[in-house]
Amino acid sequence: MEASRDLEARLRQAVRFFYALKDPVRLRILLALARAGEMTVTEIVQAVRLAQPLVSWHLARLRAAALVQVTRDGRLARYTLDRNALERQWADFLALLQEASR
Repeated sequence: MEASRDLEARLRQAVRFFYALKDPVRLRILLALARAGEMTVTEIVQAVRLAQPLVSWHLARLRAAALVQVTRDGRLARYTLDRNALERQWADFLALLQEASR
């Protein structure tokens, strides 16, 4: 029973991960963050050439999937790509596939 719950939790995390990656706008944001390292929302808006509310909405999805981190400096939010989380989630998905093939 415990293994079944663990599998369900891992599958839910994989769904969040792939949901975050399925949108071209979110991929463009991740690429911009990978290039720049750290960006404000205004800088991301300029990089992806989309409206601020739309960029903020996509950033919320990326935060929910734990793919970006935000640090606050007063009212200014700075975003970074969480490469470790990205690699960890991808590795967990690959492990799920490996386990299923046994």
